[in-house]
Amino acid sequence: MGKVENEGMPVVRLDRQLKYQGNILKIYEDTVLANGHEAHWDYIHHDGAAAVLPVTSEGKILMVRQYRNALNRYTLEIPAGKLDAPDEPKIECAYRELEEETGFRTEKLEYLMSINTTVAFCDEAIDIFVAHNLIPSHQHLDEDEVIEVEAWELKDLEEMIYTGKITDGKTIAALMAYGRKYRSVDKKDELA
Repeated sequence: MGKVENEGMPVVRLDRQLKYQGNILKIYEDTVLANGHEAHWDYIHHDGAAAVLPVTSEGKILMVRQYRNALNRYTLEIPAGKLDAPDEPKIECAYRELEEETGFRTEKLEYLMSINTTVAFCDEAIDIFVAHNLIPSHQHLDEDEVIEVEAWELKDLEEMIYTGKITDGKTIAALMAYGRKYRSVDKKDELA
């Protein structure tokens, strides 16, 4: 199976058994040899996703408010969604999700970053893009989706991160990276 060397302590996967397959996830039990001891580890496979940080011409960030069953509450997040197929290019997924969830589209997305959401037991990877020059269109929501679109100032979203009101990992990573990257660009423009 797979062997990983880490500071002289090998980890060898001896077996992987599918325990559950749902609409989004496949849950496995891995049998591994770690530090000379056999162990059983949970492993969740996710085909991947894409997310978009949409920026209006006024510099506001479009956020989506939606109910998240796992948390049993509404969350404020950047638009995102899973790939339609494991080999779908993530940028294509990002274009689709932007329009489906916000009712806006763009002709060009800019790559911002990639993240792994939960490295201890899940391989979900999300590519995050920035969308400028938004073009009005309309939402294409699934039958069971209810999404409200809200425009926010970056500084207010950052404050919501610091006070624990925004807890979604992809959203936090995207907002902080965007703020860091674009504040640096703005400061360089001011000095020129």
